[in-house]
Amino acid sequence: MNGLLRWILWVLLAPGLAGCGPLTQDAQQGADMRVETAIAATVSALQTFEATLKDTPAPLPSPTQIIEEQETATPTSTPLPVLPEGEPYQIGVSVGGRPLEVYRFGSGEHVRMIAAGIHGGYEWNTVALAYELIAHIQANPAAVPSDTTLYILPAINVDGYERVHGVDGRANDNNIDLNRNWLANWKPDWNHSGCWQMAPIEAGPHPHSEPEVQAVASFILSYTPEALISYHSAALGIFAGGQPTDTASLDLAQTLAEVSTYPFPPFGSSCEVTGMFVNWAVGLGIAAVDVELTNHHDTDFAMNLKVMEAFLKWR
Repeated sequence: MNGLLRWILWVLLAPGLAGCGPLTQDAQQGADMRVETAIAATVSALQTFEATLKDTPAPLPSPTQIIEEQETATPTSTPLPVLPEGEPYQIGVSVGGRPLEVYRFGSGEHVRMIAAGIHGGYEWNTVALAYELIAHIQANPAAVPSDTTLYILPAINVDGYERVHGVDGRANDNNIDLNRNWLANWKPDWNHSGCWQMAPIEAGPHPHSEPEVQAVASFILSYTPEALISYHSAALGIFAGGQPTDTASLDLAQTLAEVSTYPFPPFGSSCEVTGMFVNWAVGLGIAAVDVELTNHHDTDFAMNLKVMEAFLKWR
């Protein structure tokens, strides 16, 4: 124990143990012994406490704490990789080990993102639309304005897409609905009245539990799009993100509705909204909307070319 700490303990302990007023030599010696004894006991207690701290592991942070720390972390100075122009770039893997791929077009300051297939094979036509848009831009690079960068993610739930084009393709390989796994009013279960109930499905053990969600979240946090479209099917219309509805997302939804026949405001739904992708994006300051195709088999390609043009020009 260093001398400074001994001196501090002496100053703190000596007056109370020695009493007040002048002391005889014997009394002073007795007081000194009591102070030394008290110091020794204090040192022993400190040493025992220090040993306890070393032997006791720190509590693990909760999944929510981990995600919140990731989302609020200060970006490092390490430059991000520049994705190849018009080619697939892997940002992660699914539960089943399949690659999640993003395509980049343009290099302007205004960053946009189109994502599809979050409900996999049940909404397979959204994936087909994404690939049609990719092929169109590859053949017509000028479709992306010079001041804009566009990222297209064709399939978030690639396992469900590959499993089957139908009801059983909605969940990922963990039977998780990837549009209920985000840190935005996440719940382990929800009121299923008025919601999709064609097969049993779950929200995951905690938000961002699924590798697909983790990969997409990491990409968005790194490349920071200003606006986002998440494609779904079918028929309900355009939904502006946010709880309550975000003003910028509402403006974006209105802009896209003006160049399409997708209903806006969308048809009403009594389904409880939990863990939704676009609501998580809005929480990061991104204007985000769900666009529902008219059915489960058409891509509405011609109309969505107009939607994409309006989306890329929206400010």
